[in-house]
Amino acid sequence: MTSNKKLKMALESIKYKRGHLEILDQLLIPDSHEFIPVNDTSDAWRAIKQMQVRGAPAIAIVGCLSLAIELHNKEFDNKQSLVDHICKQLEYLVTSRPTAVNMKEATHRFSALAQALKDDKNYSKDDVKQLMIEELELMLEDDIATNKAIGKNGAEHILGSSSDQPVCILTHCNTGSLATAGYGTALGVVRRLHELDKLNHAFCTETRPYNQGSRLTAYELVYETIPATLICDSMVSMVMKNKGISAVVVGADRVVKNGDTANKIGTYQLAICAKYHNIPFYVACPVTTFDPNMKTGEEIHIEERPHHEMTRVKGVSLAPDGINCYNPAFDVTPAELITGGIITEYGVFLPDELYNCLMMIDKTKHEEFPRSRSRTNFQIFTER
Repeated sequence: MTSNKKLKMALESIKYKRGHLEILDQLLIPDSHEFIPVNDTSDAWRAIKQMQVRGAPAIAIVGCLSLAIELHNKEFDNKQSLVDHICKQLEYLVTSRPTAVNMKEATHRFSALAQALKDDKNYSKDDVKQLMIEELELMLEDDIATNKAIGKNGAEHILGSSSDQPVCILTHCNTGSLATAGYGTALGVVRRLHELDKLNHAFCTETRPYNQGSRLTAYELVYETIPATLICDSMVSMVMKNKGISAVVVGADRVVKNGDTANKIGTYQLAICAKYHNIPFYVACPVTTFDPNMKTGEEIHIEERPHHEMTRVKGVSLAPDGINCYNPAFDVTPAELITGGIITEYGVFLPDELYNCLMMIDKTKHEEFPRSRSRTNFQIFTER
């Protein structure tokens, strides 16, 4: 039964109305809470690259909404020039941060939709423009519904393994409202457990070197008065041993066909520690994060970030000038270490079951193309 206590609303990090987009500048958190305008795809590319917005779902949403604004403000001579612009700008947005697959998935999906509308003589240039704007805008609304389903499925699965007793969750990086359109993926599971009065405590890592855990996740947990403790990345094994951790729940930037998962650097070692301590390790993500075109994690391109992210914090030097640095933004957790399962909006699946289970999702309940919202994202994937 859901608690009667009043929960504070989740943080809003993306503000959109047709022709106008603002994002919460995550570089300034926790010191200040400021929104900045995004007027076109170039603004979005820079905001994503500089990590003013981050998190795989939020990257795709902000990228797509920036294109919607551009389409709203720009005139085109014909359908061909319109569709060429859509496809070109979507591909451009993918280059901002290539490891996260969600923007690439959106690029494929919306490019295919634009091409189909262009070839359909029933649609004029203005029809195509209007429909594309509407479809791009639905990213925001649909992501929140998806996240709530992920939170529900994850909470139910974890509680099923704990005989419905309150649990302690350890999470990594930031996977909440600041990384999505709202509610969150892994942090959405934590949020749902809290709503059900089934969360004893949440532990979040600092997530060096960019401190998404200490700056962002801790900020969300305090904002929503969820009982939580911040720990250094190097404390994970000790916490697993001594603090009664029921499950580890993390997000994902890409899940490939065999279940290998790319996520924020440090995730791999958490999975190893969880395996040693016999603690279930979960990945929470929408199916848009699944990439069946890559067979194993060895194929995932790992983004390397600038050295100054390791050596300086807000202009303060943490290391001597001249030291060599290795700063991968992500690592890959092998499927066999994801012992709890992969939590999606459709349910919780073991990594080696995910591909076949998604293939079996009933597609007949969705309308036919070109209404892209009516089709599962996995349908789009299987048609590549």
